[in-house]
Amino acid sequence: MLRTSASRVLDDNDREEVLALLDLDPVANVFVASRVRSVGLNSARLGGQMWGFGPRGGLTSLCYAGANLVPVNAGLEAVQAFAERARRQGRRCSSIVGPVQAVEPMWEILQPYWGPARAIRRQQPVMRIASAPLAAPDPLVRRVRPDEFEALLPACVAMFTEEVGVSPDTGDGGALYRTRVAELIRIGRSYARLDGRQVVFKAEIGAVTPQACQIQGVWVHPERRGQGHAVAGMAAVVDQALRYFAPIVTLYVNDFNHAARAVYRKVGFTEVGTFMSVLF
Repeated sequence: MLRTSASRVLDDNDREEVLALLDLDPVANVFVASRVRSVGLNSARLGGQMWGFGPRGGLTSLCYAGANLVPVNAGLEAVQAFAERARRQGRRCSSIVGPVQAVEPMWEILQPYWGPARAIRRQQPVMRIASAPLAAPDPLVRRVRPDEFEALLPACVAMFTEEVGVSPDTGDGGALYRTRVAELIRIGRSYARLDGRQVVFKAEIGAVTPQACQIQGVWVHPERRGQGHAVAGMAAVVDQALRYFAPIVTLYVNDFNHAARAVYRKVGFTEVGTFMSVLF
C-alpha cells in the first residue's frame, strides 16, 4: 500500500464543514447528508464513524463508516487513507457503496483482506428528476398507515431478498429491518398501493435533505408485473416527494435491471452518475 496522509475521526465540531462538503453534490451524497443532518457526527448517534481527510478547515474528503462504508468526494489519496483505516479496523460493514471512481480503487486495496465479496455491482446508474413526472400518477398509491405494517412487511422482505440476494431476517431474525420498516411508515415516508391486504406496488423515501431525497425499495407484486403499476406508482411517489420532501428526487439502480431503468426513464428520471456496490 502506498504511504498516504492519515484520515481522522470527525465529531460535531466538524459538522458545518462536513455539511458544506456534502452539499457540493446533494444527489450523490443524499444518504450520508441525511444521516449527518438528522443526528450529527457523534459516533453513538450516527451508528458509526465519519472519517475526514484533510485538516480542520481544509477537509477535502469524507467516508461514512457504519452499516455501509461510503466514500464522499474522495480522490485516490483519500481513498488510500480511508482504505488503510478500514483495513486496520477490520470489516464492520455489510457493503461498500458510492461513486464508482472511489469504490473501485478502495475495493482493490481491501479485497485481499476483506474478500471475497458476496456480490459486486460494478455499474449502478444514479438517476434524478426535478420536475413533475412525465407519466400519470396512480391515484391509489398513498402513505402506508401504521396499522398496515403487517401487510407491508412481507413485500419489503421480498423486495430486499430479490435486490440484495439474502433475506433481511438473517442474523438478528429481522428485528432491525422490521424496526426500519415501521419507522419509515411512522414518519410518512412509506408509500404503497394496496388492494385489500395485497401490496400491488410499494416504495420508500429512505433519505431526505433540504436539497434532495432518495427513493428506495421499489417493488411490484410478481402477479401484477407488466401491467403498468411500476410507472404509475413511481410517478405517484415522485409527485409526493417533490411536494413534501425535496426539490430533487434521486435513486440508483443496477445496470442489468433494464426493466427498472426503462420504468424510471418513462417517469422522467435521467442518469447523472454511476455508483458501485460491494456486498458482503
